[in-house]
Amino acid sequence: MSTARTSGFGAGPLSRASALIHTLLTVEALLLLAASPGLTGLLLLGPDPANLPLAALCLLPLGPALSAALYALHHRSSDLTELHPARAYLRGWRLNAIPALKLWTPLLAWLTVIAFTLTHFSVTGLPGWWALLLGAIGTGSLLWGAHALVLTSLFAFRSRDTARLAAHFLFRHGRATLAAASLLVLTAASAGLLTEALPALLAAPLLLSLLHGSRAVIGETRKDFTA
Repeated sequence: MSTARTSGFGAGPLSRASALIHTLLTVEALLLLAASPGLTGLLLLGPDPANLPLAALCLLPLGPALSAALYALHHRSSDLTELHPARAYLRGWRLNAIPALKLWTPLLAWLTVIAFTLTHFSVTGLPGWWALLLGAIGTGSLLWGAHALVLTSLFAFRSRDTARLAAHFLFRHGRATLAAASLLVLTAASAGLLTEALPALLAAPLLLSLLHGSRAVIGETRKDFTA
């Protein structure tokens, strides 16, 4: 009887919920810690569009931090007796920091160019429809980045192969892209209507939702593009 109780410990619904909450809180804390140098810099910058390049530099540490969080959440355990989220996060950061930066850095640079152009659009002399086009390109780039972040966090591809796969899945798995778009809208709305700090404080649940929406992408990648 005692053995049965021991073997069942940590496997019930309450234990699984507790394990998920513990994992989310731990990953959230480590993500904020890893990204804190850049986030602190953002707090010191004013809202002047001229600060956009500096804001992009401040956001550089966020790429590896998000990638490590995705890795830890993907490898989480639902068993309360087998929880090692901090270990998984640190392993994800060691494995993915450089690959994530190779994709995150050019994405940030590209988005900075678009944002800078839009904030100074009146002096460009371009027709108004160019602003809509740039906005659409920026949104598409963010959605590509969401796929690329998931892929580089969970698979050991070369950066150019990850970039190609992310572009491939952008249209092939419309539901996954739509799920990423809904999270993007939710993040922008929460930051704009409530507080800019809210997306950072809810980063772990948002990333877990991104993983859930990317199941088809992850499954096809594992089946067709890994040995």
